[in-house]
Amino acid sequence: MSEKNGHVKAFFSSYTMKILLFIVVIIQVYPIAWLLMSSVKGPTEFNLNPTYALPETLHFQNYIDAWTVGNMGTYFQNSILVTFPALAFIILLGASTAFAIEKMKWKLSSTVMLLFLAGIMVPVQIVILPLFSIYFNVGLLNTHWSLIITYIAFGLPLTIFLFTGFFKSIPNELIEAAVVDGATIYQVFFKIATPMLMNAIVTVALVQFFFVWNDLIFAMTFINDSELRTIQTGLLAFTGQYGSRQWGPTFASISLAVIPILFIYLFLNQKIMKGLTSGAVKG
Repeated sequence: MSEKNGHVKAFFSSYTMKILLFIVVIIQVYPIAWLLMSSVKGPTEFNLNPTYALPETLHFQNYIDAWTVGNMGTYFQNSILVTFPALAFIILLGASTAFAIEKMKWKLSSTVMLLFLAGIMVPVQIVILPLFSIYFNVGLLNTHWSLIITYIAFGLPLTIFLFTGFFKSIPNELIEAAVVDGATIYQVFFKIATPMLMNAIVTVALVQFFFVWNDLIFAMTFINDSELRTIQTGLLAFTGQYGSRQWGPTFASISLAVIPILFIYLFLNQKIMKGLTSGAVKG
């Protein structure tokens, strides 16, 4: 009897878990599906039909209007020009610094690591005014370099922390053997350590990509020229330009900002899962 009760409890437990997972999936997927459906609705459908109704026709003109009239093409290009250089510097500097801290043991390595960890806890709001003053004095205000430098500075602490954990999973004996065979420290880093951390690099790059691509506060503070705005600040300008009458192009512009993130995550999902677990076990 007790064994039968155990099977019944296990069945209902698994059944309940499936229901909860289904609810979570609906909560996560429905807003995206609703956004994509709204982005191809005609102008009159928002007033005549319920918000949850399917589009009567696929009105792709909304995307054309968002890209051309709403200037989203320029905003999209600016985000790319800011995001990928910042990511390149964050990954290179973060990986090399973490390698130096974890594998090149020296007297102040622990102290330097603590300083970088302290950088994670610095609130963004505290540094906006000092950075604005500095960029204004050196002539970097209203340039893409003001954003790139800021993203690198704020992205490095977390990147170094994550890479340090990943480097712990690389056996020291492997690096020592390479040094004994005559490899320089640069060869060890680029030819031995870095290839072993490709999944970790993809994971860290994606985490920082979300931070940079979705940033609003720095882009609003340091960029005033409409031709230099990134896609997030461009969304605000786009909404203000069209108001509440042109919901179709507005939803289309939001979709243009969201779709790249979705595709990148879906394409790199497996590498992200491997990267998240690669630094969990040492050895």
